[in-house]
Amino acid sequence: MGQEPRTLPPSPNWYCSRCSDAVPGGLFGFAARTSVFLVRVGPGADVIPGTSPFRVIGELVGHTERVSGFTFCHHPGQYNLCATSSDDGTVKIWDVETKTVVTEHALHQHTISALHWSPLVKDLLVSGDEKGVVFCYWLNRNDSQHLFIEPRTIFCLTCSPHHEDLVAIGYKDGIVVIIDISKKGEVIHRLRGHDDEIHSIAWCPLPGEDCLFTNQEENSELEIPNGKVIAQTPVKKGCYLATGSKDQTIRIWSCSRGRVVMTLKLPFLKRRGGSIDPTVKERLWLTLHWPKGQPTQLVSSCFGGELLLWDLTQSWRRKYTLFSASSEGQNHSRIVFNLCPLQTEDDKQLLLSTSMDRDVKCWDMATLECCWTLPSLGGFAYSLAFSPVDTGCLAIGAGDGMIRIWNTFSIKNNYDVKIFWQGVKSKVTALCWHPTKEGCLAFGTDDGKVGLYDTYSNKPPQISSTYHKKTVYSLAWGPPVPSMAPGGEGDRPSLTLYSCGGEGIVLQHNPWKLSGEAFDINKLIRDTNSIKYKLPVHTEISWKADGKIMALGNEDGSIEIFKVPNLKLICTIQQHHKLVNTISWHHEYGSQPELSYLMASGSNNAVIYVHNLQTVIESNPESPVTITEPYRTLSGHTAKITSLAWSPHHDGRLISASYDGTAQVWDTLQEEPLCNFRGHRGRLLCIAWSPLDPDCIYSGADDFCVYKWLTSMQEHSRPPQGKKSTELEKKRLSQPKPKPKKKKKPTLRGPVKQELCNGNEEESVKESSGPVENGVSDQETEEEAREPELPCGVTSAEPVICTPASLGFDKSKVTINNKVTLLKKEAPKEKPEALIKKRKARSMLPLSTSLDHRSKEELHQDCLVLATAKHSRAEPKEDVSADLEERFHLGLFTDRATLYRMIEVEGKGHLENGHPELFHQLMLWKGDLKGVLQTAAERGELTDHLVAMAPVAGYHVWVWAVEAFAKQLCFQDQYVKAASHLLSIHKVYDAVELLKANHFYREAIAIAKARLRPEDPILKDLYLSWGAILEKDGHYALAAKCYLGGTSAYDAAKVLAKKGDVASLRTAAELASIVGENELSATLALRCAQELLLARNWVGAQEALQLHESLKGQRLVFCLLELLSKHLEEKQLSEGKSSSSSYNAWPAGSERPFVERVTAVWKSAFSLDSPEQSQAAFQQLQDIKYPSATSNTPSKQLLLHICHDLTLAVLSQQVASWDAAVEGLLRAVIRSYNSGNFTIMQEVHSAFLPEGCDHLRDKLGGHQSPTTPAFKSLEAFFIYGRLYEFWWSLSGPCPKSSIWVRAAHRRTTSVEQSQQLDNVSPEETDPKASQPEPSRNLELDVTLTEEGEQMLNACKELLSEKHAGFQNAQRTIAEVQDTLAEMIRQHQKSQLCKATANGPDKNEPEQKAEQSLSSPQNQCKEEKNEPVSLPELTKRITEANERIAKFPESTKTWPFPDVLECCLVLLHIGSQYSGFVTQEMQQQAQELLQKYGSTKVYKRHYQTLCT
Repeated sequence: MGQEPRTLPPSPNWYCSRCSDAVPGGLFGFAARTSVFLVRVGPGADVIPGTSPFRVIGELVGHTERVSGFTFCHHPGQYNLCATSSDDGTVKIWDVETKTVVTEHALHQHTISALHWSPLVKDLLVSGDEKGVVFCYWLNRNDSQHLFIEPRTIFCLTCSPHHEDLVAIGYKDGIVVIIDISKKGEVIHRLRGHDDEIHSIAWCPLPGEDCLFTNQEENSELEIPNGKVIAQTPVKKGCYLATGSKDQTIRIWSCSRGRVVMTLKLPFLKRRGGSIDPTVKERLWLTLHWPKGQPTQLVSSCFGGELLLWDLTQSWRRKYTLFSASSEGQNHSRIVFNLCPLQTEDDKQLLLSTSMDRDVKCWDMATLECCWTLPSLGGFAYSLAFSPVDTGCLAIGAGDGMIRIWNTFSIKNNYDVKIFWQGVKSKVTALCWHPTKEGCLAFGTDDGKVGLYDTYSNKPPQISSTYHKKTVYSLAWGPPVPSMAPGGEGDRPSLTLYSCGGEGIVLQHNPWKLSGEAFDINKLIRDTNSIKYKLPVHTEISWKADGKIMALGNEDGSIEIFKVPNLKLICTIQQHHKLVNTISWHHEYGSQPELSYLMASGSNNAVIYVHNLQTVIESNPESPVTITEPYRTLSGHTAKITSLAWSPHHDGRLISASYDGTAQVWDTLQEEPLCNFRGHRGRLLCIAWSPLDPDCIYSGADDFCVYKWLTSMQEHSRPPQGKKSTELEKKRLSQPKPKPKKKKKPTLRGPVKQELCNGNEEESVKESSGPVENGVSDQETEEEAREPELPCGVTSAEPVICTPASLGFDKSKVTINNKVTLLKKEAPKEKPEALIKKRKARSMLPLSTSLDHRSKEELHQDCLVLATAKHSRAEPKEDVSADLEERFHLGLFTDRATLYRMIEVEGKGHLENGHPELFHQLMLWKGDLKGVLQTAAERGELTDHLVAMAPVAGYHVWVWAVEAFAKQLCFQDQYVKAASHLLSIHKVYDAVELLKANHFYREAIAIAKARLRPEDPILKDLYLSWGAILEKDGHYALAAKCYLGGTSAYDAAKVLAKKGDVASLRTAAELASIVGENELSATLALRCAQELLLARNWVGAQEALQLHESLKGQRLVFCLLELLSKHLEEKQLSEGKSSSSSYNAWPAGSERPFVERVTAVWKSAFSLDSPEQSQAAFQQLQDIKYPSATSNTPSKQLLLHICHDLTLAVLSQQVASWDAAVEGLLRAVIRSYNSGNFTIMQEVHSAFLPEGCDHLRDKLGGHQSPTTPAFKSLEAFFIYGRLYEFWWSLSGPCPKSSIWVRAAHRRTTSVEQSQQLDNVSPEETDPKASQPEPSRNLELDVTLTEEGEQMLNACKELLSEKHAGFQNAQRTIAEVQDTLAEMIRQHQKSQLCKATANGPDKNEPEQKAEQSLSSPQNQCKEEKNEPVSLPELTKRITEANERIAKFPESTKTWPFPDVLECCLVLLHIGSQYSGFVTQEMQQQAQELLQKYGSTKVYKRHYQTLCT
């Protein structure tokens, strides 16, 4: 690790058009919060060779609010000058060498939004604010000019590099103007085209308009001038200008013509995590950079953080190159705000970018690849923790909701930082690595969450189901206390996680079961120590390194020491009198072991106490001891202590972090301050000592920084006192303070307020009288505008917390996803409330009301009519009745009949106007509920409200209304609601049937299960019907649950097995076993094992077979198959050697014979150690019959079938049943022979008959045994294999000595030519019958060994005339059958040809040619095709069948090697090597060939040998 300081700075500010800049020579600066951080890039960074060539070298401190603009002076000789603008209303000019302010001005009355240092006038600074005011400030003469161009919000401005008086200004509404400051801001061009915010303006690096060959004259749209062109333009040649806007376009403007010459639309690039939907308005900041000397290239940002290099040579083609296209993950993951070029001292052209993802990236413009990345922090650095396992990995918990893992010992990358944000969603206030488990990191958050991250995977964290009610103060790993795991000792991990929260509770979390409830250790403390009083509020927890002692710090300043396992209180330390913030135990591996009993503690009273607890711990007192005197006292800090850490490299050396803004290293044994670090600009919150470098310490503070600093480089030895302390406090208080802001109109520029949009925590530093939690009070923490911004892997499911006002400055237009609102209080929404108040409720009696608002005469007449009607003693006259009927509204003042008439008229009016609900209310007023219900039912307008009131009209009316409403709901496709209403009138069956008919099975079953008897048949019918539908749709698991619910367990197992994959088959087998379907369970388990066998998962196959006892025999087969496969792989004989095989861990014992290895594994793994068990397994396997093998049988299936036979053979040997053993071995050999797999056959021979068949002959006893034919056949196949091995050993170019022959070379002048043997048996598919004999150039002395002679003598057994005759008859039958099939085929073809028009003439030659080629009787060209009649064929097949019938059954039952094939091989060997084969044997072979070799193939080969 390099001996050099490092800085992890705050994040660059967001939504600023220019808040980073660089100058030639390698100096780069960016605005972060209220200051500017300076970075030296290139050779001048003086970094260790091989590491990233940059270094954070300093900070410009002076502003009190967010820095909104930063620009260097780009004039040679003045590269040390730069300027900043801030929300505090000032523009400051700095000298970066001294990091001091040269001068400043506060001319602006409104928030400054744009700043640029003129590239042509070395002392001119131009700035603009959100009210549209522009100030030009000349530094040298301290003069300024006020310009008011447009009453619009300025977003960006850029001075021309070609004319000192021209400035281009971009506004929020998309307007771009070019002004001449020498003419009091006269507008030269007003460029219209963009329709949204202008984010960036870039001038073409070359003057004139000859560098781009644009030709858009044909485009009528672009012919329209964007503004009035002033006749006398200062630039005669003109220049190009590029603008980037939120409207997703880049426009290239001609300054001579004042119009667009090129428009570039940003592409929607696909990126990891999904593509951008063009229909959704994306968050975008479009910044530009026009490379110097490259007028045909333009760099721009894009939607998701990508950078594009545009090719401007062809204006009609949108051509671009993506930065870092070849490297995954090198691009920014969020939008990019600033691009600035930098030329290093070694003349490298670089580009630096700042982004919302909180990274500063450096790009090589030659390759477009990312050179390095500088990560940054967006919140307080609350916690630091070095991994005890992966040394050098520093975990950082910050207030921006992210956990950063910094590999501090990375050789190539000084800032190798990995970010974790999933599942955090709050400030990370505590971190703790697992002491032994690699990559296991515990974290606690501000909202009380405790979780575990696996930093080596990309999985989300595990979150404890038990939350603290307040902030998590600290975390610690320690041994489990007894009450944690009620499940027993076996369920308890060796270490559990303890968390201390702001509510004063310490919880113990089981890392294996975070979903379970955490245990409050106060319960155990109270029970163990019989405490009756209220326990103190805990604020800190710390375990001694040996895991035997736990210390708890409390709010009242006391520290309690507990002893495991039951947390017996042995000591109370009454030293601090304020809240305890931190406790740290000395490490155990120092030169003085007794120092491990030292415990340091810090609280809110600025004094550190160290206690030596050796005596107390070793004495183990019966009652708790109280300590009031410290071992050592460390005084010097002037504010609360927040963190302590012992040096792992020294004895008794301690580092402390304090709110006084410094970190102090102490020699505790001498009570001596050693060195003091004052680099932070805020209150220190955490501290960590490098695990490898004794000189290196890391500290984090509320200034958003993490510093790596060296103790040897510090000037001060103790914390500042007196005036120094006051100065440090002033420096700290220069940080931003939350202050009440005046309400801005919606049109004001949003990004000016850091609190609204920067995403960085704006955290208060003022002291508070409020309740303090762990040294950080509520009011002392942050005034945060939002939760942290998350990296760009966030999908729509994750809330986008900060939606800056700059994305749509109207607050009403700010989009916030997923129910997350800005924490910034907004003005009450008065408009909607006002609208609600103004909107009157609809009148129930609108017609009557309108009649009461007629003319005065009409109203007077109403009074007269009403008086007449009310006071006429007799019946009203007809004219009065007519008047009352006409004036129905008077019913409100007369009798009920008239009132009913009024209600009827009003009700009709409501119905006609489409308000049936008002009509229903009127009918309810009238009391005609039944009529209302009938009318509503007829019109399909029943509502829940009406039905709810139906019981008022009586039970029967209610039942009728519910049924009618249910029908209405069915018409509206609301079946579930209809069923619920039917249930209300106890029509359960109707409700269930309704749901079933409309395929709402889940709901129907829920109702039936809840309301019907368990044995009701409708329930089973529902289960089975739903199961059938689910099975048809392929939802097998759910269908199985339905069948189980319907008590049809057999069907459940069958449907689960339908998918046929391993998991499904295993589950189905287990299910069948549980429900007692043993036969089905065994079948499915075997299928599962066979599937696993195909994947060569031997362990899984054995586990599957364990599911059923009846499959023990199959387990033996699979075991033998596994051993045989492993044996073949070792000899590299298997067809496809798979490295993915999962073998069982059985003892190898490869030096033992194969059969002994098999039986040994059976005995150890399957307890097969008695004849009775072997016999039982034999009985299980004996009934399983597999079909005979062919040349097309898959190799894995063939091996399984062979091993089944071999298992039967070995089991038979175990019980001394040698007849069955011979038959099993023979069946295995025959399978390999029939499949044409000579290699497998030979391996069976070598594994199971290593010494030949003699021992079997001895075991069988007499020659008259019933198994003698089978044994003869087995022996013949064994000899057959030996014969071929012998022949092949002679067939090479130079036969070598073997167990069969001895070969010696001698020179000869003659060349002996050997004959070549063609295919002996075309039926054989293996290469054993087609070994050509190449010519030799050497004379060989080849003599037989004793083994060779014995083998050739044994070949007499192969020359069996009985089997030769039998095989000849079989061949005859096969030939006749082939001939008949061919005759039938030819006949069918000729009939088909006759059916065509010109068939016979044209197709006859083809028929003959095809017949001559395809007929099996005409394979030899020399022989003529003599037609054979059907009677002749019938005669042949009859004679052959008669011959076969004469042979004994044993000959028919057990196959025998091809006798004529063996004859040919023997004759070939005899012809090549005289004396090897006896004359008698050759004579016998020739006779057999002459007698039975009637087939043309044998005749031809026999003739070849004889000539």
